[in-house]
Amino acid sequence: MNSPAPTADTPAEGMSNRRRGLIVLAAIVVVGALAWGVYWFLHGRWFVSTENAYAGATIVQVTAEIPGTIRAMHPRETDSVKAGQTLIELDPADAKVAMDAALADLASTVRQVSGSFAQVERARAQLAARNVELRRAREDFARRNSIASAGAVSSEEVAHARETIDALEAAVRAAQEDLNVALTQTQGTSVEQHPLVQRAATRVRDAALTLTRTTIASPVDGVVAKKGVQVGQRVAPGTPLLAVVPLADVWVDANFKEVQLQHMRIGQPVTLRADLYGSNVTFHGKVKGFSPGTGAAFALLPAQNASGNWIKIVQRVPVRIVLDAAETEAHPLRVGLSMNVEVDLHDQTGPVLGVPTQDVAASMPAHPASDPAVEATVARIIAQNTHHASR
Repeated sequence: MNSPAPTADTPAEGMSNRRRGLIVLAAIVVVGALAWGVYWFLHGRWFVSTENAYAGATIVQVTAEIPGTIRAMHPRETDSVKAGQTLIELDPADAKVAMDAALADLASTVRQVSGSFAQVERARAQLAARNVELRRAREDFARRNSIASAGAVSSEEVAHARETIDALEAAVRAAQEDLNVALTQTQGTSVEQHPLVQRAATRVRDAALTLTRTTIASPVDGVVAKKGVQVGQRVAPGTPLLAVVPLADVWVDANFKEVQLQHMRIGQPVTLRADLYGSNVTFHGKVKGFSPGTGAAFALLPAQNASGNWIKIVQRVPVRIVLDAAETEAHPLRVGLSMNVEVDLHDQTGPVLGVPTQDVAASMPAHPASDPAVEATVARIIAQNTHHASR
């Protein structure tokens, strides 16, 4: 028995199938558009994101403060260092010679000033002696003058006595001026506080500071990078030696399009992911501030849009994002790493411009105002030489 032959669809049935397919496709498109619209309205419009973001940190340049020859280099590049740890040692021979010369100059100055104080007493003694001589000469003149009328002494002898008084009066005036000069050098001060001694002591402190600067220490905690010198190299003041990067204080500069900044405010929360760790690690931070200009405006060669033909290009503005310190300590970042950034725009109460502040953005340890060891050496030299000069 033969089976019935299949029958072909009629043209009307084919059109109906195509219509149903188009309706299903249109329904899918409409549902997808509605779903995207609902997602954008409830969630998407409150977030802006970019992949044009990179980690940054302060790069602390370590430079030489004095000329010298590198004698030793302690850490290698990529080594971690602590603040105050020795990085480079310069040959201290020249600084030690300058220190010895300053100490000798201080001792010599103390003896010279002590001699000035002794000169005051000498000038007083000379003035007293001249006054005694003047009084004696006046008495002699008075005796001769009283008996000159009786012819006991000659008029010539009386005249010589008068000249002697005149000469001694001039000597007294000279002695008084010598005393005034000596007092000018010493009055109102002591050997320790005398300007010449203080200047010599300052030279000692300067030499000690120069000697201290032959040892170059790390100003911050961080990682050594960009080492550009070698042992035996002669360096001048200001020569970059190496850099220390404090990875504990890392931020992110995200370059958002200008159309994305309308609702962005300082303080808004940010979630970030680094290509280094992938999606397994999420960093959290906050918007710190906005650059005052686009990246093109601060480029080495800014675009000259007023010349020639012009094509509009959407500009990007760097946005500084600070990170959670605990998260960066657990998962350290490196300068220049690529980041994926998403900013939550729900809270728009924050300012667009940062509030002026006097906070110190970065600092390094300063040399102490005075070194107790140096001050003790200065005091010892002053005491020793004042004692020797007074004997």
